[in-house]
Amino acid sequence: MEDVLEVYARPYDPGFPVLCMDESSIQLIGEVQEPIPAVPGQPVLVDDEYVRKGVANIFVEVEPLGGKREVKITERRTQIDWAHFIQEMLEERYADATKVVLIMDNLNTHSVASLYLAFSPDKARKLANRLEIHYTPKHGSWLNIAEIELSALKRQCLSVRIDCIEKMRIKIMAWNCDRNNRQTKVDWQFKAVDARIRLKRLYPKL
Repeated sequence: MEDVLEVYARPYDPGFPVLCMDESSIQLIGEVQEPIPAVPGQPVLVDDEYVRKGVANIFVEVEPLGGKREVKITERRTQIDWAHFIQEMLEERYADATKVVLIMDNLNTHSVASLYLAFSPDKARKLANRLEIHYTPKHGSWLNIAEIELSALKRQCLSVRIDCIEKMRIKIMAWNCDRNNRQTKVDWQFKAVDARIRLKRLYPKL
């Protein structure tokens, strides 16, 4: 926990940007009966019955101090999908960075091994050398700012039924552009000294 909190306390450095990433599955849901549009004095009427259309995966990347985020929708959440998301992060969005400081949970796909599964050894090593990885502790996913961003995305953009992955991509792209245009930053205030006071039950008693 303190390792992650110390990373958040670092000053902004474009050469070593601090990024957070998270991912989540979301159900694609279609309507059995078309909703009845809202009219004055009457909200939109949606039938309780629905049909499942499969599952999509959402990758979210956030740079708290830079006010930037990237959201990608994939059909699966495999090691290969994660590796390609990291490749795009390093070679496209942060190509000028010396090293990306990456905070994420320790899901089994979130490892350097996934890079070697997706790319040649030379390329995988090159990508891995540009990563400084910090994992959130077990039961400590609340420390991941990308999880907070993912929660905001679901509330603001995915609270209605969406029946296909292309419609989801269009909605999320508009949301992503709006957030980036407003340069919504995260001012993280919880520090290691606060953790030692408020979460002292988690520390060993000597």
